Amino acid sequence: METPDPESLASHLRRFLLHLEEKHYSPETVATRARHLRWFLLWCEERGLTRPQEIDRALLERYQRHVFHYRQANGEPLAIGTQQLRLIPVGLWFKWMAKQGTIPSNPASELELPKRGLRLPKAVLTAREAEAVLALPNARMLIGLRDKAILETFYSTGIRRAELIHLRAQDVDFERGCVMIREGKGGKDRVVPIGDRALAWIGVYVERTRPRLVRSEDDGTLFLTNRGGPFSLVRMTGMVMDYVNRAGLEKKGSCHLFRHTMATLMLEHGADIRALQEILGHEELTTTQIYTRVSISRLKAIHSATHPGRFPAVGQHPEADAGE
Repeated sequence: METPDPESLASHLRRFLLHLEEKHYSPETVATRARHLRWFLLWCEERGLTRPQEIDRALLERYQRHVFHYRQANGEPLAIGTQQLRLIPVGLWFKWMAKQGTIPSNPASELELPKRGLRLPKAVLTAREAEAVLALPNARMLIGLRDKAILETFYSTGIRRAELIHLRAQDVDFERGCVMIREGKGGKDRVVPIGDRALAWIGVYVERTRPRLVRSEDDGTLFLTNRGGPFSLVRMTGMVMDYVNRAGLEKKGSCHLFRHTMATLMLEHGADIRALQEILGHEELTTTQIYTRVSISRLKAIHSATHPGRFPAVGQHPEADAGE
């Protein structure tokens, strides 16, 4: 059996992924970076490039053009966000190799990533629509009670799907009314407030349902599947999406739909945007500010109450000329 070349790109990639695991990056983060880096590795191998020293900035720019021009099976190009996902791990990998002394410098240090504009959320629920979805789980049933607690947690906290999946039972502080998010996006911890109603449903779930879902060793995961293990990202998405679809709304979405809804409704009711930034765990305030463009109902109310043109001029009315 041929011994793998310890100085090959493939060997350095294995060491880099091991480094991420040792630094306690989440399994999802490691898996995502591995997938996109192997895409780059295959591209290099197809061109006979097998060692880090063979990669320079010009070659990385070629790879970036390849990503830009790549077409999926449906003929569509990769979205800007997906292009970034292909390129960012490459830069991080070469930065790590430069720091390790494998290469003299990082050839990706000045690589310009494609810019992605801040996009409005595709859908946001009204408070009434959100309540319609939350009312669907049958809380008198074992799984329905669990689903009810999950939906209430999403709506109350606005946390990300992966953050909810990784919640431990001890991360919920019933006395202080908050949950601890451990190693959220970017590997950062934060404390997020949670409402009394969501806490009450979690409490009932922990008391009545969770003990009956635990199978063998209990690792403390808060929300368990009917097989006693943690949710996968796909399974959590499917469960939440099913309730949204069953509500009969014209709006589509899943876990992130509740994050968008929570942020928008809080802003409409006067929440401070910097406080919301902390709750959502956004690195930059500009990311949070996207929700100020969604909270149109509050702006509409202010416009209707204050704009001088809200009343017709003296002697004029839109219906006055209707019959002429």
